[in-house]
Amino acid sequence: MALCGAGFGIFQSPNNRTMLSSASRERSGGASGMLGTARLTGQTLGAALVAFIIFGIAPQSGPVVVLYVAAGFSAVAAVVSTMRMRHHATTRAA
Repeated sequence: MALCGAGFGIFQSPNNRTMLSSASRERSGGASGMLGTARLTGQTLGAALVAFIIFGIAPQSGPVVVLYVAAGFSAVAAVVSTMRMRHHATTRAA
């Protein structure tokens, strides 16, 4: 849990800054609203998924299963983020 907390703390602020600074000044309010909506949607779906796994699918080993699912989602997010960085680097070089 400490590793997840540290990762979120290191990732969240620079990611938010990058997303908001990529929008034009006229659209910064809309970008901020979309960021808030995406964050709240993720929190809601995450809490529902955790409850579904713990109470529905695996009541005996729920926390372990939840951590494996979270690790899987984190791995997918890392791959997508790496692909985004590679795309940005090739666009900048061209």
